[in-house]
Amino acid sequence: MAHRALLLDRDGVVNVDYGYVGDRSRFTFMDGIFPLARHAMDRGFRIAVITNQSGIARGYFSENAFLELTGWMRTVFQAQGVDLAGVFHCPYHRGGTVERYARDSFWRKPNPGMILDAARRLDLDLARSVFLGDQPTDMEAARAAGVERRVLLSSGNPTTEPAAATSVIRRLEDMIPTLR
Repeated sequence: MAHRALLLDRDGVVNVDYGYVGDRSRFTFMDGIFPLARHAMDRGFRIAVITNQSGIARGYFSENAFLELTGWMRTVFQAQGVDLAGVFHCPYHRGGTVERYARDSFWRKPNPGMILDAARRLDLDLARSVFLGDQPTDMEAARAAGVERRVLLSSGNPTTEPAAATSVIRRLEDMIPTLR
């Protein structure tokens, strides 16, 4: 039987989005991410990160630097009692300056490629899963992939939130009581 998952965007959900975060010196975990992830894991959700990383295509940091940062992030999650089942990233952006990555990709949100690949690799039931993101593109990708529950983390005006979101929260802690 396929597993349900809590799928997390990285910048703005797992860590504070300072823009193109490519090393530990600029990586600050969001308040509440560890209690939320532990709560979800305790209820049988697999936890995975789904993240666009156009900073690689733009030449702000290398893919190796991203992978090193990801390894460190996974270690911190593990130390907090959370096993990340996977981290899926898209290094591509058509406006990139690094030729190898300067292109469109089915993996780049709002396309569903990363989510669909995560579902295949991790044996996920997307209809029973939850995507938590902070951008309209996160919600659009999750909807296109068939994720039934799409939660937007936002401090903005709820009347301007994207239609693809099924609910909006203001703080990560607000999601804990809704995961059963």
